[in-house]
Amino acid sequence: MLRHATLCFIFIIGLAVWPPWATEAPAFSIGKPAPDIVGGPWINSNALTLNDLRDRVVLVEFWTYGCVNCKNVIPQLRNWYDKYAKHGFTIVGVHSPEFLWEKPLDKVKTATEQLKIRYPVVQDNGFEIWKRYGIWAWPTTILVDKKGIIRYSHIGEGAYDKTESVIKQLLEEKS
Repeated sequence: MLRHATLCFIFIIGLAVWPPWATEAPAFSIGKPAPDIVGGPWINSNALTLNDLRDRVVLVEFWTYGCVNCKNVIPQLRNWYDKYAKHGFTIVGVHSPEFLWEKPLDKVKTATEQLKIRYPVVQDNGFEIWKRYGIWAWPTTILVDKKGIIRYSHIGEGAYDKTESVIKQLLEEKS
């Protein structure tokens, strides 16, 4: 009995220290080309690649609908999308679930609708996109310039003025 309890404890501690979404990939680097956003399924858009979005400023947002901090960021993302989309700005939400109950496609679709997310969202249940970027926390915001180069990142809530300033700067740059 004690041996079984010890093994269970070690397993649980192992999950806490090395969760399934943990990545061995190097973290993204400012000034380097952005990894692609290929994945799927796509919730409210056709499948996209960064090449499809060339000549646009792209904000890649790693989120999950069960995360309070992610939900707190979404109103600002919607605001930027409404304000800058017509000027060459795109947001791609990468939904990477923290918990098993966040994986079903119908639940992600429902959450996307309830949160009034109109920008493209790709489901990343296998954490392929997450690992390509070397992400380790929700929410994480990455800004990619018109040439596909990572120019800015922010982890967590806040820094809205700084992020918007970088969005404006990148939109003003020539392709």
